[in-house]
Amino acid sequence: MFKPRFTLYLSTLSFALIAMPVASVAAEQTIEEILVSADFRSRSDLETATSVTVMTEATIKLRAAQHFEELANAIPNVNYSSGSNRARFFQIRGIGERSQFVAPINPSVGFLVDNVDFSGAATIATMLDVEQVEVLRGPQGTRYGANALAGLINVKTYDPEDELAASLKIGAAEYNTETIEAMVTGPLSDSVSGRLAIGRHQSDGYYQNAFLGTKRNNAQDELSIRSKLRAEMSDTWTVDFSLSHVDIDNGYDAFTLDNSRTTLSDEPGRDRQSSVAFAVDSTWEMDSFDLELILGLADSDMEYSYDEDWTFAGIHPDGYMSRDSYIRDRETQSLELRLISNDSSRLFNDSTQWLFGLYTLSSDEALKREYTFAASDFFSDFGFDTTALFFQLDTDFSDRLTLETGLRVERRKTTYSDSEQLAFTPDETFWGGRIAAKYRVNDTTMAYASVARGYKAGGFNTDGTLDADLRQFDEEFLIEYELGVKSRLLEDKLHLKAAVFHDDRSDQQVKSSTGRIRENGSTEFIDFIGNAATGTNNGVEFEAVWYPTESLSFTSNFGVLDATFDSFINSENQDLAGRDQAHAPGYMAHLAANYSKGPWSVSVSIDAKDSFYFSDSHDVQSEAYEILNTNIGYSGENWRLSLWGRNLTDQDYAVRGFFFGEFGGNDPRKGYAPEPYVQFGEPRVVGISYEMQL
Repeated sequence: MFKPRFTLYLSTLSFALIAMPVASVAAEQTIEEILVSADFRSRSDLETATSVTVMTEATIKLRAAQHFEELANAIPNVNYSSGSNRARFFQIRGIGERSQFVAPINPSVGFLVDNVDFSGAATIATMLDVEQVEVLRGPQGTRYGANALAGLINVKTYDPEDELAASLKIGAAEYNTETIEAMVTGPLSDSVSGRLAIGRHQSDGYYQNAFLGTKRNNAQDELSIRSKLRAEMSDTWTVDFSLSHVDIDNGYDAFTLDNSRTTLSDEPGRDRQSSVAFAVDSTWEMDSFDLELILGLADSDMEYSYDEDWTFAGIHPDGYMSRDSYIRDRETQSLELRLISNDSSRLFNDSTQWLFGLYTLSSDEALKREYTFAASDFFSDFGFDTTALFFQLDTDFSDRLTLETGLRVERRKTTYSDSEQLAFTPDETFWGGRIAAKYRVNDTTMAYASVARGYKAGGFNTDGTLDADLRQFDEEFLIEYELGVKSRLLEDKLHLKAAVFHDDRSDQQVKSSTGRIRENGSTEFIDFIGNAATGTNNGVEFEAVWYPTESLSFTSNFGVLDATFDSFINSENQDLAGRDQAHAPGYMAHLAANYSKGPWSVSVSIDAKDSFYFSDSHDVQSEAYEILNTNIGYSGENWRLSLWGRNLTDQDYAVRGFFFGEFGGNDPRKGYAPEPYVQFGEPRVVGISYEMQL
């Protein structure tokens, strides 16, 4: 049953849609076509037979977004978990990891930046020089395989231009926030063009530390450098090179004993990631087919650390002091080869486009854990090598009906060893794919139906004290059924997209925890993952963009989600059958109105999110909330001045939550009584930015 506040949003949308046919449509303004690049073939969003949201540069600027987490609330059925300074883990349709500590993880949500794999390491998802962010919901078993059980987030930055251009942007906001970005692009020779963008974002953050007397323990210091070259080697051969360096050096000091924004830590942590990435995308147009070769390399140094006791020495005689730090060095190399049909090589009487490919991914991750209560530092090495073969056929049975068929078979070899003498070497073979029927109702409307199988690799728990039967867990997979429709109406002034889906999750990998009492009476919590559940995820997604006049536009995005366990008994021996899965809000909504007249423009938006459980091992939930945002701009011939604000009503909302229950809370002044603890999201922030084209 819909909750009252969601019913209000739905009623507002219904009223708007009812009013549309009688509104003026005399404006010449039409909606720009958006191409989705994350699929094998770039195609229009409205011709893509899957549920996808594309956030363009215009939307990024209106929200003054510096990181992908500042866009997530506007995307249907996409959530994120914090427990850090910047969000690193995202959930799509209720599926996705929420944290990582000692054990290696296999991500459920793929994350690509210019063809480089950063799945499970999205701290570096800054929005410098980003052309668009594409979120493909549902399993991408054919396109991406094991790391895209729930979907794929693809970040595409701008390509070089053939004419010389440059821009400069400076900004300032509350909490001593400063941003500066510069870009230059243009030809380097007759056949080579380049692009270079550099940006730095700094902020004190939104917490203060009363014990250390500082407001910077949760500060942000983020440097992004992106460069690209495009070389036209011949009339039929193009090579794109990209090289980037993103250095995130943020503090992490966000949990408090009284659930406030004032911490007491004496050993604040860090949320740091420094990544260098290189990619090559080479395309040859041959007589019989096109050949595309994609290479991606990344080297990332990461640190996640925190003051485990959240306090200072001497706060109470029963208090304990502890700091926990996880330092990772991760290297990934990927290579993808695609053979793609062209007009001269279609199959079956020219009715079928085809694509065949080979994909390899190698990942190596070294961990060093420094922990107060450990006798010595902990070390581990985790790596895997994946090889996959895939194909896709797009068959036109008529001018209206197309059948898309795809299959991917993947072989993964994994190795793990650590300083506690644990070792694992599993080999696994997976398969996934998708069949979609796409029907063109007329020139402006397309309907589709699809069945997809997604999969996620198995893994292991690295705590040596766990029983043998808890050490390893198997592959998880899901079957998804989706129906959708996409339309261009009112002479291309109204775009509508809607999808309904049903997911059957089997051998669901669920993270739980168990606690052990230390000698001093405090508690250490140990996380483990197992194939402990089955689940059903149902939902609806709706998106609309409407230009009723040349100066006015409306955007509305809605997601409804019912993600429940069919069977699951958690670590507390609670039967959670029928309960919502963690980080799966029942609804999400985004409503925006944009008005421009002459040099002036005004944008107002509301993001709404239902309550959701923070974990499957306790009952702490977030509260439902709404966030009001605005952007007021004034533009000259080559410049723009913007006054923007996020969360204007200063709504307190939680982005991560824990409950220290059976084994006690974290406050020695209360005798370690069981309590819930939450981390808050961004408060009200008002800023100003100035951008000019040089």
